[in-house]
Amino acid sequence: MGTREVHKHYDVVVIGAGAAGLSAVLGLLRSEAYQQSTELGHAPSVLVISKLHPLRSHTGSAEGGIAASLANVEPDDWHWHWFDTVKGGDWLVDQDAAQILAQDAPKTVIRLEHDGVAFSRTADGHIDQRRFGGHTAEFGGKSVRRTAYAADRIGHQILHSLWQQCVRLGVQFAEEWYVSDLVIDNHQAQGVVAIDMSTGITHAIGAAHIVLATGGAGRVFHTTTNSWDLTGDGMALGLDAGLQLEDIEFVQFHPTGLAHTGLLLSEAARAEGGTLRNAQGEQFMQRYAPEHGDLAARDVVSRAIMAEIDAGRGVADPTYADDVHDCVWLDLRAIDADILRSKLPEVVSTIETYTGLNPRHDLIPIRPTAHYTMGGIPITLNGEVYKVCDGMRQIVHGLYAAGECSCVSVHGANRLGANSLLDACLFGTRAGQTIAQQLLNQMQEHSAGSAATVDSLGEDSLDINVLGTASSDESDDVNHAQETSASLQAAFNRRKQYMETLLQKAQAYQDASQLEDEQQTIVQYESEENGADSAVSEASSDEQGGNVYALMRRIGMVMEQAAAVRCNAESLQQGLTALDVLSLELQQCYPHTPVAAYNQEIVALMEAQHMLVLAQAMLQASLSRQESRGSLSRTDFPHRDDEHWLRHSMIDRHMQLQYQQVHITQFPPTEREY
Repeated sequence: MGTREVHKHYDVVVIGAGAAGLSAVLGLLRSEAYQQSTELGHAPSVLVISKLHPLRSHTGSAEGGIAASLANVEPDDWHWHWFDTVKGGDWLVDQDAAQILAQDAPKTVIRLEHDGVAFSRTADGHIDQRRFGGHTAEFGGKSVRRTAYAADRIGHQILHSLWQQCVRLGVQFAEEWYVSDLVIDNHQAQGVVAIDMSTGITHAIGAAHIVLATGGAGRVFHTTTNSWDLTGDGMALGLDAGLQLEDIEFVQFHPTGLAHTGLLLSEAARAEGGTLRNAQGEQFMQRYAPEHGDLAARDVVSRAIMAEIDAGRGVADPTYADDVHDCVWLDLRAIDADILRSKLPEVVSTIETYTGLNPRHDLIPIRPTAHYTMGGIPITLNGEVYKVCDGMRQIVHGLYAAGECSCVSVHGANRLGANSLLDACLFGTRAGQTIAQQLLNQMQEHSAGSAATVDSLGEDSLDINVLGTASSDESDDVNHAQETSASLQAAFNRRKQYMETLLQKAQAYQDASQLEDEQQTIVQYESEENGADSAVSEASSDEQGGNVYALMRRIGMVMEQAAAVRCNAESLQQGLTALDVLSLELQQCYPHTPVAAYNQEIVALMEAQHMLVLAQAMLQASLSRQESRGSLSRTDFPHRDDEHWLRHSMIDRHMQLQYQQVHITQFPPTEREY
C-alpha cells in the first residue's frame, strides 16, 4: 500500500518493486530469522521505494516463461540446466552461482505457484512447460521443455502475485519516489536520498540495510524492449557511490524485436513453431546452428540475423517509410490458430496493434533489439554487494542487490531465455533471507549486551524495549534523525541545493520567456498599426536549457552505432568521443518549469546522467576486452580468448578496470556450438 508518511530511518530499504525487490521483501518477512526477531519483540521496519507504481514495474512485460527442471512434460535434470546456463554464458558464468540457480529453480517455481501465479497447465493439471533457446537434455543434446509459462504473460502473473502477497503482509511502499543518491561511508551503507515526485520534496532516509533492485539499463540503447523507466538508475547510483560494475560490457540483444519499434516478440513464438527467414525465404538458422536452429542461444541468433542483413539477404519493413533492407522475417504462419490465441496472445496483439499485420497470413519484420544487461553490481551468493580491491573481495556492509541491476554471474556473457525471472525471484529471496539473519544476529548481540548491563545495574534501573529505543514511530524518527550520519546529511544537502539550482534556472527561463512574449506582442501590435509586415523572431526558447529528452535519444543512437550486436575499436572509440560531447551538453540542461512537484523533466535530467555514465562504462569495458565472447562480438577480435580473458571485468566511476577470476567448479571451457 502506498504512503506519503515516510520516516527518517528504517531497518531495511528496498529500492525497486519488480520481481527482485518484492522477492527480497517476501524472503525477509517469511524467513525463520524474521519470525525469531518478532518473537524477541521487534519486527524490523521495511520500506520499498519505487519510481513507479509497483504494478508498472518492467517485470510485468516478461513474456516467455521461467526455467526450472520440473520434468512435468518430459525427463529433465537440474544438472542439465546447470550445464546449459554455463554454456549459454560462454563460460564466463560463476558455476557455484549457476548451480544454486538450477538446483533451487523447481522450488522457486512452486513457491510462485503457491503465491498465486496462474501457470498454464497440462491436461493432467501439472504446470506446463515449453522449449526455449539453449535449454537442452543430457548436457547439450536435444531441446528440452523446461520453461514454465502462463501463456505469454508470465511476468504479469508474477508481478501481480508478489505484489498482492506484499500488500497482504502490510508492506509499506513509497510509490513514485525517485532515489537520487546512495550513501556509503567506510564500507557501510548509511541510507539514501530520495525525491517524492508528488511534492518535489527531497528526503534523507537512513537505513541499516539497503537492497538495490532497480532493473536493467536497456534505454541506454535507442532500440530496446525495455520500458522508458529502465535507465540503469541502480547501477549508476552504485558507481556514483564508489562501487564497481561487473561484466557491464555484456548486453544481450533479443533476436526478435518488432522492426523499428524494439517491442519484444517473445522467444515463445519460436518455441511454438515460428521460424526465421531471409529475403530468399530460406530458414537460415540451420546454417549457423545446425543442431538447434531457431532455438539456439540468443546471441547466436542475433549475430546470424545481422550476418544475413550484412550479406544482402535482409528485407524491408513493409510498415516503415524507408526502403531499407535491415530486417528478416519471423514466420508464424505454420502455427495453429488455436495455439496463437491460447499460448501467444501478447505476441499476436503486439503485431496486430503496431504493424496492422496478421501473423496467421503475413510475414513479420524483426531485427535484434537491446534486451538485458548481463553485468551489474557485483554480489555474493547471498546478495551482499562487494568491491574488488587488489584482487580481494571487500564486502560493503548493509548493502545488497538483486535482479538485473546486480551480477551474481549466473548469466556470464549471455543469458539463456527464461533464466532472468528465475534469477530475480531466487536471488532476491536469498538477499531477503540474508538480511533477516543479519538483523537477528545484531539484535541478539544487542540483547546480550543489554542483559549484561541490566545485571550490573539492577533489574529495576532500565525500562527499554529490545532495541533500546522508544516504541512509537514518532520517537523512533526523533532518535534516528539525531543519529543521521554526517555523510547522509551531506548528500542530502548537496541534492537539495541541486534541486534549488535547477528550479532557479527554470524560473529565470520562465521570466525571460514571459518578457520575450510581451516584447513580441508589442512589436507585432506596432507593426500592425504601421501597416508593416510582422517579422517576429521564431527562435525557439526551448533551445535555452536544452531538450533532455532529445539528448537521451541521442545517447541511444550513439550506443546503437557503437555497440549494437557487433563492434570494434573504432566504433567504440567514436562512441566514447560522442558521449563526451553529450556530457558537456547535459551540463547546460535544466527544467523549463519552476515547480518541483510532478516535474518529470527534473527526473529525466538525473536519468540522463545515469545513462551517460553507464554508456561510458559499457563502451570502455568493451574496448578493454579484446576478444569475442557471448553477446560481445568484436569484429577486430573475432575469437574467444580463454587464456587472457576468462575473467570478470570490474569497472569504477573513473573508468578504471580491475579483473577477477571466474569460478569454474564442474564444467571446463569447451567450444560453444549449437
